[in-house]
Amino acid sequence: MKILFIHRRGVGQFEHLAANLASAGNEVTLITESVDRRLPGVRIVRHRAEPPATLAAIRTSPLATTEHHVRIGLRVAETLDALVRAEGPPDMVVGHIGWGSMMFVKDVVPRAPALGYCEFFYRAEGADVGFDPEDVIDLDVRQRLRLRNAAQLVTLDAIDAGISPTGWQRSRYPENYARRIAVCHDGIDVHRFRPDNRHGLTLPDGRVIKPGDPVVTFAARDLEPYRGFPQAAKAAERVLARHKDAIFVFVGGDSNSYGASRRDGKSWKDAVLEETPLDPARVFFPGQVPHETLTRLFQISAAHIYLTYPFVLSWSVLEAMSCGALVIGSETAPVQEVIRHGQNGLLVPFFEPEAIAETVLDVLARPQAFADMRRQARQTIIERYALDRCLSRQRSIMAQMFGASMRSVAAAG
Repeated sequence: MKILFIHRRGVGQFEHLAANLASAGNEVTLITESVDRRLPGVRIVRHRAEPPATLAAIRTSPLATTEHHVRIGLRVAETLDALVRAEGPPDMVVGHIGWGSMMFVKDVVPRAPALGYCEFFYRAEGADVGFDPEDVIDLDVRQRLRLRNAAQLVTLDAIDAGISPTGWQRSRYPENYARRIAVCHDGIDVHRFRPDNRHGLTLPDGRVIKPGDPVVTFAARDLEPYRGFPQAAKAAERVLARHKDAIFVFVGGDSNSYGASRRDGKSWKDAVLEETPLDPARVFFPGQVPHETLTRLFQISAAHIYLTYPFVLSWSVLEAMSCGALVIGSETAPVQEVIRHGQNGLLVPFFEPEAIAETVLDVLARPQAFADMRRQARQTIIERYALDRCLSRQRSIMAQMFGASMRSVAAAG
């Protein structure tokens, strides 16, 4: 089969599925704006890049983001049209719907089944916006959020089906569309992310940490409020004051992946550390690290803090659980879908650093008491998120769509 993937930022969530389909002998092509990695057997076709709307444009025009998404959709459509003219249509299209990339796919290839990756639908209530008590949700915010979903709604009205990585993420979509969205995670390689207590890791100061040490870990793409960095830093300050041997490792960049940037131009990390100074001899900030290093940290971790707004669930927390880490997670819907308090992890209030610190201190004081919880964490990933299971379900969804499409064509003929 000729299978076409569409994702604005490289292979993204389709890494495992695209590689799996290519290895099975399918002709796999990815249309993308930027390339993050290349996969064997997957052809890369880049579409013309569309510069994002400037902050000034976004502040002055509620249509700026929507217009940007439409332009991306047009670029993908012209690239797809050129491919179809040269090589014929694909048998199936799979693409992320979040940036407008899939808006006009059905106009180019109306007979090809189209499966949309439905990651997150924005709302003014019940999710990330308004979660912080200091958020001001006025009419302007509500209008901009509604328009931010415009590209997704146009796409959902055209594609044949959708897929969301978690049930909570699917639940954010309007009910009439959610009925056509299946739940299936991208998958976690449980053979790669597994417990391993044989190896240590050298920290930037030359110190070697190893399993059994009181090492507390935290990982996010960037150290920012959406992933609870301010609360984790305040919790670390409390733990360090009461546990003389505890070490914290905060993995993440200094940029801003989600939510608003600071108006003063400072990174969230710098601003938080000005308010909450942490001992550099016991707290380490290695930045964004290779995946192998992050995996080793999960395997060493005595306690892994994972906090998030009600937003997209991070791969990292599932990888940590697969490595047998004890996750101390926030009592927010995406985390509660995976972690059951006292069974396969621990849950804490997002905005209460003292409660987070007390939980960390308890885990560090009684590590053996949580051994079964670590085992249950890995078992959860094996049973619900293991890569082979997820790939099988994804392929099944695609096969059903392709079969339905062929029956429809036959009936029309």
